[in-house]
Amino acid sequence: MDALRAEHLGRVLPLAVPVTLLTDVSLAFAPASFTAVTGPSGSGKSSLLYLLGLLDVPTAGEVYVEGAPTSRLDDAARTRLRLENFGFVFQFHFLLPEFSVLDNVMLPMRQLGRLSRAQMRERAMALLAQLDMAEHAQKRPDALSGGQRQRTAVARALANDPPVVLADEPTGALDTRNAAAVFGILADLARQGRTVVAVTHDEGLAQTAGRRVHLVDGRVVQDGARG
Repeated sequence: MDALRAEHLGRVLPLAVPVTLLTDVSLAFAPASFTAVTGPSGSGKSSLLYLLGLLDVPTAGEVYVEGAPTSRLDDAARTRLRLENFGFVFQFHFLLPEFSVLDNVMLPMRQLGRLSRAQMRERAMALLAQLDMAEHAQKRPDALSGGQRQRTAVARALANDPPVVLADEPTGALDTRNAAAVFGILADLARQGRTVVAVTHDEGLAQTAGRRVHLVDGRVVQDGARG
């Protein structure tokens, strides 16, 4: 079964002059896969990611999570499904500046409410250790480098052990070395069994993904395995 599937997805902004963001997009994402989504500015890349991650609601079509449709879910059910099934990494880390690295990673666990504080701390520290960030656990985000902040954001995305990780320009604010490192981490997550979908403007990084989906004017114009 696909971890995530979009069928005939469309999104139109209901402005005085309607703006079409996506048109008839159908894509399926298998477990243990790494897909790069590319395209020019305004092509609908981020719009697609927000619809796939249930952060926005389609005007047409359907998003299926593990085979189940989502368009008729109420806000509470969508929020719960996001917490259980998705981890998000954005171009700007969106770490809470008043919280430590450790507390930032624990935040999604608190929202889901499954673990005790001791269990949350243990899991957060394990994730930070996997990303070479354990020694920075008690620091605030403003004490970290850009690459370290994005590693923390990846740890936070994995907090609830989601099967799907969605990344929107996760390397856009990083230098070449750190960008390659973050994309390497995403590739490792796919090899470990997660479904990873990453929007990127970097053609070189896109080539490292197992599959590339290219959008132009809100439509899929290319979809295929690397090479």
